[in-house]
Amino acid sequence: MNRRQFIQNTAVIAPAAMLAPNFLFEELRKMKKLGIQLFSIPKMLDQDFRKSMEMLQQMGYTEIEMFGPFPFSDPATIANWEAMTPMLGFKGSGYFGQTPQQVKAIFNEYGMTTPSVHTDFETLKTRMDQLGEAASVLGFEYVVLPAIPDAERKTLDDYRRVADTFNKIGESAKKNGLKFGYHNHGYGLHETEGVIPLNLILDNTDPGLVFFEMDLFWTAAGGADPVEYLTNYPKRYHALHIKDMKEKKRFSGDGNDARQWYELFPYMTSCGEGVMDLKGIMAAAAKASVKHYFVEQDLVADPDVSLKKSADYLLALK
Repeated sequence: MNRRQFIQNTAVIAPAAMLAPNFLFEELRKMKKLGIQLFSIPKMLDQDFRKSMEMLQQMGYTEIEMFGPFPFSDPATIANWEAMTPMLGFKGSGYFGQTPQQVKAIFNEYGMTTPSVHTDFETLKTRMDQLGEAASVLGFEYVVLPAIPDAERKTLDDYRRVADTFNKIGESAKKNGLKFGYHNHGYGLHETEGVIPLNLILDNTDPGLVFFEMDLFWTAAGGADPVEYLTNYPKRYHALHIKDMKEKKRFSGDGNDARQWYELFPYMTSCGEGVMDLKGIMAAAAKASVKHYFVEQDLVADPDVSLKKSADYLLALK
């Protein structure tokens, strides 16, 4: 974006941005639509799923975003997950030992809804019918890819193929009454051969078939401006992952490998306790027609304290 475009966009956005927060923040409070991604508390879910929902409900969370793999997921993905989870300190995912009907009953008990689930690339490509069946029980609308596998994003041609695949997944999701979304990490935000890979995906996917979930922390860590993406691609982003950053940090490299992500985990903090302009970002998100706001503090060490701080901060915004 050049200077003139920036000034023009700022001039248009400024009056609306002053009005948007009131609408959004009132909705969060009165309509009780503050969500949470369950990857924030997998250890607690392993120990006691119902008690975890009770804790979240008492904090003010009412929308749940689940994460896979699920029992019907791609077998290779399930095997990889089982090999990795001992290092993470938990083993569960998906339904955490419950049936879909039991999960739904627990959500109903605590006034929770489930608009979205995360799942893997292979499951999205080959098991959309099963996702549709799960949605018929749990009620979710969005099936979201949390990250593009490393091997699928080495070159710009890879990203072009990914965009084509996203369109196909989106079409399959639509046939099953679902919406497909992509959640960004910090890779794909650096210019390669004059092209920013994330922009390539945004520009080469069908707006009616492929939606996006912006992770504010990883977007900032990759050196991009969340407000700029929300402004330049209105109505493409349907959800946010919200967490704060203790101090302004960037990836040690281009954000392409998990090692660089883990390096920044210590800089995640509760909403309102860091340096990110969450109020301004969420105002831009409201103007861009974002529908769901999920707190995510990956594997947070003290969820009973940290997640409550995030909920308190977001629900008190004016």
